[in-house]
Amino acid sequence: MKSKAVISQPETIKKFYKDTTKNGLRLSFIANREYNLAKDKYTATMHDDFVATSIAVRDRIVERWTHTQQRFHKENQKRVYYFSMEFLIGRLLGTNIINLGLEKEAKEALKELGFDIKEIEENGIDAGLGNGGLGRLAACFLDSMATLGIPAHGYGIRFEYGIFNQKIINGYQVEFPDEWLMRGNPWEFQRLEYTVKVRFYGHTYMSQDEHGRLQVQWVDTDDVLATPYDMPVPGYKNDIVNTLRLWSARSSEEFDLSYFNDGDYERAVLNKMTTENISKVLYPNDNISQGRELRLKQEYFFTAASLSDIIRRFKAENTDIRKLPDKAAIQLNDTHPSIAIAELMRILVDEEKVDWDTAWEVTVNTFGYTNHTIMPEALESWPVSLFEKLLPRHLQIIYEINLRFLKEVAKEFPGDNDRLRRMSIVEEGDVKKLRMAHLAVIGCHSINGVSELHSKLLKTALFKDFYEIFPEKFNNKTNGITQRRWLKKANEALSGLITDAIGDGWVTDLYKLEKLLPLKDDKEFRNRWRDVKTANKKDLAGYIYKTTGIEVDPSSMFDVQVKRIHEYKRQLLFGFYILSQYLKIKKDPGADVEPRTFILGGKAAPGYAMAKLTIKFINSIADVVNKDKAIDGRIKVVFLENYCVSLAEKIFPASDLSEQISTAGTEASGTGCMKFMVNGALTIGTLDGANIEIADAVGKDNIFIFGLRSDEIQKLRSQGYDPNFYIDRCQQLREIVNIIRSDFLSPVEFGLFEPIIRNLTTNDHFFVCADFAEYLDTQEAVSEAYRNNTDWIKRSIINVAKSGKFSSDRTIADYAKNIWNVPYMKR
Repeated sequence: MKSKAVISQPETIKKFYKDTTKNGLRLSFIANREYNLAKDKYTATMHDDFVATSIAVRDRIVERWTHTQQRFHKENQKRVYYFSMEFLIGRLLGTNIINLGLEKEAKEALKELGFDIKEIEENGIDAGLGNGGLGRLAACFLDSMATLGIPAHGYGIRFEYGIFNQKIINGYQVEFPDEWLMRGNPWEFQRLEYTVKVRFYGHTYMSQDEHGRLQVQWVDTDDVLATPYDMPVPGYKNDIVNTLRLWSARSSEEFDLSYFNDGDYERAVLNKMTTENISKVLYPNDNISQGRELRLKQEYFFTAASLSDIIRRFKAENTDIRKLPDKAAIQLNDTHPSIAIAELMRILVDEEKVDWDTAWEVTVNTFGYTNHTIMPEALESWPVSLFEKLLPRHLQIIYEINLRFLKEVAKEFPGDNDRLRRMSIVEEGDVKKLRMAHLAVIGCHSINGVSELHSKLLKTALFKDFYEIFPEKFNNKTNGITQRRWLKKANEALSGLITDAIGDGWVTDLYKLEKLLPLKDDKEFRNRWRDVKTANKKDLAGYIYKTTGIEVDPSSMFDVQVKRIHEYKRQLLFGFYILSQYLKIKKDPGADVEPRTFILGGKAAPGYAMAKLTIKFINSIADVVNKDKAIDGRIKVVFLENYCVSLAEKIFPASDLSEQISTAGTEASGTGCMKFMVNGALTIGTLDGANIEIADAVGKDNIFIFGLRSDEIQKLRSQGYDPNFYIDRCQQLREIVNIIRSDFLSPVEFGLFEPIIRNLTTNDHFFVCADFAEYLDTQEAVSEAYRNNTDWIKRSIINVAKSGKFSSDRTIADYAKNIWNVPYMKR
């Protein structure tokens, strides 16, 4: 009897955890609340109920997760490792339920228990482990890799504090800590057994072995422990579960007893506190030396820990480290993780005793580099003095990489010293620096941009010299978004309407949305489409009133710009248009102005003064417009604070017009434009980033394009751009400049917006003045189009139908086939 119990008990347990019926989920919820949380229906909080639900869903992921990893291990498959400083994963409960195919069962189980599933989801943590598009892209890519069945791991940092929480106080951005782990994370599993040691500081010691070969030891280091926390990443209805592994820093010495015994209690724990700062906060202020050092520590910390983990996994099934590229493809998500190239060389040469040339071949064939921007601040350069102090061995390795590379360049271009200076990893100057983007280009077998224009600019401008030497390395991989979050989850009503009309094949093949095209001429279908949009707008209007106290009209056009606040994204241009409409009504109350609700949101980096002033500028416009009774509510301005993934899921489905108005040649791709598009918004934008490819997909009649092209921007800049020429030619722009100068928007803070005017009239680096007049004319065309509701709905349907290219599934399939050389499911 005893042996029978031993055999049957695991099967009974498995059956309980595998039960995906409504009743199974209900019983699991009750058991979790009572036995895991020690709560009952009288003492449980809404957060407790969220955790109980999350564990019930998580339990149905775990066995799939285990089986997936066992199969990858048994078959010794090549794996993809995605290195990213950011993973803006947002709330996970809803997407995990969708990917398990349990929407109906979960909803009904919670309803029987007296809960609304949406209210439960609202209590989830919105993990802000990213600053914008870069981190959100990484999260979309993880979803697509799992859905396509690609053996993959994401690697990053488990920041204790994510991107700050934003409050708008008196129109200003005020930052508060994002304590996303304060109440725990039900989706993560600590893996203490895979803790690794990461070294900093110290010095190197060189010697020769018995064969006369150089040996280098990195000694007297300060060591930090990297502890991994794993989160499952389920694919959509395919039983594949990949892993996101985030590293947390711990001191190798938790407590110095000698200091404690001497009464110096603070110093006794000082090392622990200093060490754990590494994973404390996302993007410390690098305007100060301590912040720069911490930032570099973070980048090396997670790449070194991840490479150690990858090699451990490789050695479990393989013996020849020279075969690493056959079993591992490492993708660097932007320049932040590029120190991994020097770290892998250190491991191969110093620890595995591989000769330099072979080690370099292994390294180059293992790494791929995705560049996400041509903006200078994102192309990291580190002072040599900082590297020498923090990572002395890596500095030696980078010097050797650079020396060998420049010798090859000199052979191909003899006597071209300017070229050598431009291409060197080491940037000479008052402060000698290491150009990490150059290291990434030299040390990877693939360099890709993220839109057709961006990839072209990499080849013709940013990395032109490198392209002339390595043309075969460069390629384009236009970004994408996961439709499972950004349409199926975020816009339940529209996704339901689409599925009723054409089936649900679009969930795994977004190109199937093209089946919607004939339905644009179906009056009944258009009416249902309109009803969905109206309902979504009413929902957002309710949220706006609840959070801001501002009443907006759902029948007005919802004109939206939500994204990171930056000068190149030109929130100022949008603000100027809003002011032009305000002044138009003030001058002529009977003026023909299409009613609009202008909705903005986004965070400015804490040290970025102009971006923060832009937020105040927009809120000052809102304060004037919304309180002016003469406007009679025809236009309203709303700045939604603390823009994040879950807020974005409320905004995109309700949007009519998507503002993608960056200066041409500055936005690498942009994925917000794709999220708007797949939710039926039309785009007004420049020919920048993915806007170009959206325009190609939908046709010129279904998008509103304006502004200088990237080549025209470059030409105008080289000729000597004078913004005052454009101000003088445009009456509306002159009026806006004058009203800002008059302190009309800042009656108690004289001169508050003078930096904006000074910047625009003396420099205008992002060509706001040059593009304003055409932007104004194009907005008039938008208003005219919106008045024809039937035509607008048709255009909306076309935009959704043509969004197939912009699925991250398509992007990842392209990476898998052309960069990583791994198979994937064709679904």
